[in-house]
Amino acid sequence: MNRRPFIKKLFQTTGGIYLASQSSLLFGNNSNRNDEKLGIALVGLGSYSKGQLAPALLETKHCYLAGIVTGTKEKESIWAEKYNIKKENIYNYDDIIHNDDIDIIYVVLPNSMHAEFTIRAANAGKHVICEKPMATSVEDCKKMIAACKKANKMLSIGYRLHFDPYHDKIMRIGQNKVYGPMDVEAEFSFMLKDPNSWRTKKSLAGGGPLMDLGIYALQASIYSFGELPTSVSATNTTKDSEFFKDIEGSLDWELTFPSGKANCTTSYEKSITARLTHNLDNEGQVKLQNAFYYNGIKGTTPDGDISFKPVNQQALQMDAFALNILKNTPTLVPGEMGLRDNYLIEKIYESAENNGKVIELNDVPNILDIRK
Repeated sequence: MNRRPFIKKLFQTTGGIYLASQSSLLFGNNSNRNDEKLGIALVGLGSYSKGQLAPALLETKHCYLAGIVTGTKEKESIWAEKYNIKKENIYNYDDIIHNDDIDIIYVVLPNSMHAEFTIRAANAGKHVICEKPMATSVEDCKKMIAACKKANKMLSIGYRLHFDPYHDKIMRIGQNKVYGPMDVEAEFSFMLKDPNSWRTKKSLAGGGPLMDLGIYALQASIYSFGELPTSVSATNTTKDSEFFKDIEGSLDWELTFPSGKANCTTSYEKSITARLTHNLDNEGQVKLQNAFYYNGIKGTTPDGDISFKPVNQQALQMDAFALNILKNTPTLVPGEMGLRDNYLIEKIYESAENNGKVIELNDVPNILDIRK
């Protein structure tokens, strides 16, 4: 299928994300703009941009919403009015290089498009935040990293939970063995009912719930231990193979770490579940309920409840990246971390396709978020 019919079809099936190679990019001047506040353009106006990222950019201190990509006049007027984006500042995407209002491109598209638009953003001389998963293959991840390095631009992956206080606490507890040795259990699942969702199409999603939800459980396992896994085994547990013809509907996997094991589950066939538990050798638990939600997380430890004031994870994530750029400091969640996770995802699928065969992980990309 050539590109133009493909993009037209994508527009029809993804609720209006229309991104031909001649997409229009709206930019706007903002009265708050100054040298300490960087402009972000959102590429992809689906539910995550609309419901989370754009509202979060009203709360950020070091960046603001300066532009959007859209192919529909209706969205132009709605977004321009709501976020003070001037309608007359319309540019071809490739002309973004000439617009000094835009410092950062945030790629919020179906997974299969992450690589292309990250590389295009880097080639246009912009820093990039790419939503997770970073890409649909390790090779694409490598190309994205190379493009950003060649352009001397920073690349960050949208791992919002690294900026959430509950998960920061979990990292510190686990990595410092506060309660001694442990094993980990992690699950993120919800019921996917729309057969026309781009999430059900491997060509767009790259896989099933492992790519979309399971990556949170994978991440949580690694940052709970602060270690790289040494082996993995996985089982495809899909129940409705008629509905999930192109992707897995459910998947279980076990990761072995130097100091423990992590048992993980992800599914599009279960009611919503988001849990992260450290099962301690002394029979206690450290536990997060609603663990991977945007808000409403609750935590408990053997010493009592964990409690923090509510935060906007996305605002903290984007502000942190803006400060990384302004201060020339490394991001907590670089492209190399996304590459690592795509490598592990490929190994999980390899094991599941081979009836749970144990896969030794001898060459995991060595990137960790270590908190002391």
